[in-house]
Amino acid sequence: MTHPPNGSAAPPGQPTPAPTRTPTFPGVPPQAQPTAPHGQFTAPQTDPATPERRTAWAEGVDRLRAAATTEPGRLRIIGAVLALLVVAFGAVTAWQMTERSAAADDVLHSSQPLSASAADIYRSLADANTAASSAFLAGGQETKVSRDRYEKDIKTAAEKLITAANSSEPGSPSAETISKLNRLLPEYKGLIERARANNRQGYPLGGAYLRYANEKMQKEMLPAAQDLYERENQRLSADYADAKPYPWAAIGLGVLALGGLVWAQRRNYRRTNRVLNQGMVAASAASAVVLLWLVVGHSVARAGLNESYDHGVRSLNVLHDARIASLNARGNENLTLVSRGAETRTLADGTTTVDAFDYDFQQDMKTLTKGLALAADLADDKVGENPVQAATGNMKVWKSRHNEARAADDAGDYQGALDKVIGSRSDKPTGECFDGVDKNLALALTHEESEFKQAAGDGRDAMTGLPLGAAVLAVLAASGALLGIGRRLSEYR
Repeated sequence: MTHPPNGSAAPPGQPTPAPTRTPTFPGVPPQAQPTAPHGQFTAPQTDPATPERRTAWAEGVDRLRAAATTEPGRLRIIGAVLALLVVAFGAVTAWQMTERSAAADDVLHSSQPLSASAADIYRSLADANTAASSAFLAGGQETKVSRDRYEKDIKTAAEKLITAANSSEPGSPSAETISKLNRLLPEYKGLIERARANNRQGYPLGGAYLRYANEKMQKEMLPAAQDLYERENQRLSADYADAKPYPWAAIGLGVLALGGLVWAQRRNYRRTNRVLNQGMVAASAASAVVLLWLVVGHSVARAGLNESYDHGVRSLNVLHDARIASLNARGNENLTLVSRGAETRTLADGTTTVDAFDYDFQQDMKTLTKGLALAADLADDKVGENPVQAATGNMKVWKSRHNEARAADDAGDYQGALDKVIGSRSDKPTGECFDGVDKNLALALTHEESEFKQAAGDGRDAMTGLPLGAAVLAVLAASGALLGIGRRLSEYR
């Protein structure tokens, strides 16, 4: 019987196996764990050698820098910059020309008509005051023409105040002035009716009421109307200032965009020896059209607006002032006879005393003389010059007849002075001369108004379609630039 050997010795005849060794590891000293309050989690410590995470901007800059080292990357950057420049050029052009076109439209349809309405308010009030004084001088013999003229002037003033109120901003100084005039107008009418009623009955109190009404008109209503007229003129000037300046930002961007496109095509030619790139040529042509349209269109518009101001607005303002001066002069001439010396003024020398209304008449005639001379200088054609010359002739005759009336009044001939002021045409009254001045100034105003509308309309029309056209052409130019760059990039695929 054979028994298996005991122990670990190898059987006879077999080689002794090498002893198995267990690998050993170097000992790691125990690490101290950070302590934390009971129940709280302690984040593991990060390796200080790990690099911090970079921002998206920094990574984008690195990618852009890396792309710029290759020709395709450079082409992509050039295409993006050109497209951005062209789009910016179109956007700024559309924005600036929209603002200028709107301002030019306001000049034509808003601010200038409102300025004219404000002048009509002043003229209507002054003419109503003149008609009332003329009717008073006629006593119980008030004519229907004089009465109708007064009523028409009051109605015109009320209608123009409504128009101005609808166009003014709530709470603005102009709105406050219009409200003041709307409040004073019924008060004035009431005083005139009292003066008329007392005058028909022969009561001297009628003259006091008329002087009180004239004082309200001269010291409250007409200054308020003058203030409204000046404010509307300032608004008109502001609209001109917004419409006329050159769009330098758009022009600068246009030159920059066109220069960039030319540079890109020259670069393409030097690298490929190809003369034309269809997309880039189309982009350059579209940008050049926008730039040329912008410069020429705005120059034409500016010339039209300048002409409308020099030969329209300036003449209109001078003629309005002259007409207002003639109305004031006529009212003061009438009141000289109404007051019969009750109102006096001491001159600057301290010793000379004159009739207050006659003194104001003389000052108004000086203003009228200067205004007519300036209007004649501003008239640029015979159609506008002829009525001004006719008004000047009427004014000279008016001065002469007024001196005759004053001489009669100073000599005690009140009826003779009255006939020379409000008498019939056979008496050669000053009223005939005043009507001639007013009629001719109205003709001159109508002519200058038509010239203003023509010139201002031409200036506004020169900018029509430019904002939209610039935006469309800019989009086409940007597309052409991208297509041209894209065609060049396709060669690298």
